[in-house]
Amino acid sequence: VQLQASGGGLVQAGGSLRLSCAASARTFSSYDMGWFRQAPGKEREFVAAVSWSGGSTIYAYSVEGRFTISRDNAKNTVYLQMNSLKPEDTAVYYCAGRMKTTATMRGRYDYWGQGAQVTVSS
Repeated sequence: VQLQASGGGLVQAGGSLRLSCAASARTFSSYDMGWFRQAPGKEREFVAAVSWSGGSTIYAYSVEGRFTISRDNAKNTVYLQMNSLKPEDTAVYYCAGRMKTTATMRGRYDYWGQGAQVTVSS
């Protein structure tokens, strides 16, 4: 499975960006999908995830209410809409995927995209 993230960029604090992640998997609708991020000098952290059906979503506390994850199984794409961006949201954002499982969506993923840089200026 190959994942290709796009949509990163530079935005002022309070602005918005939408990340997209296109997947090559023919069975994309069987994959839970997540977004993670890694800021300079910090460990990678969970941001948001959506279940294979789109029926369940979870968020990190730091982004809840500002970010929205969604998916379009017909387009093999998952999105991360980021609103009210803050300088502390600056990071490389990675999309990730795994075959559907009952395990927590904050956990292990098997496939990773190349990352998209998001920079929020104050």
